[in-house]
Amino acid sequence: MAKALIIVDMQNDFCEGGTLAIAGGAALAGEISELLDSGADFDFVVATQDWHEDPGTHFSETPNFTTSWPVHCKAGSKGAALHRDLDQDNIDAYFRKGMFDAGYSGFDALLAPEDEVRVGEREAGEDDDTEADTEIVSLDDWLRGNDVDEVTIVGLATDHCVKATALDAVQAGYATTVLKDYVLGVDEDASEAALQEMADAGVELG
Repeated sequence: MAKALIIVDMQNDFCEGGTLAIAGGAALAGEISELLDSGADFDFVVATQDWHEDPGTHFSETPNFTTSWPVHCKAGSKGAALHRDLDQDNIDAYFRKGMFDAGYSGFDALLAPEDEVRVGEREAGEDDDTEADTEIVSLDDWLRGNDVDEVTIVGLATDHCVKATALDAVQAGYATTVLKDYVLGVDEDASEAALQEMADAGVELG
């Protein structure tokens, strides 16, 4: 069986200068790159992205920063792209979530077409009618198809998408670890509570 690293939502809009920035996000992108370059023992590396088109009440002009948020990670935008300090050379697949809903969990995400550039912008005249564009593969499908039974999770944000992804990973039967030194949250107290909730659900905190 195999091990996979899941990098959650290391996107421009969640790092300094973005519309929903988390302090330290850019530095975390670099630290995750160093983790990958250190020879960490992962058979596969995947990355998730918020990829919002019309997520309903997830976007709000008067957000409460709990269930509603400022506009962020619009599909194909610079804000939705992975941060430049995240080394993508070792990433095997990209998964996008939240096109028409909140999309907190990476296990709601679908495999991005291989022929798209990483920020999702197409070249002029490129044909959209390809098998890659129509193929629907979930993160769970992809992991199982690659015999993954153990996942390690890093990224943003501890109290939202990291938590949702980790809880769904455990529910799906994966041995799941969250690396505490490689996650950051929106709210400190909520992040501590999220880590405890994950631990109570069977997530190992590394």
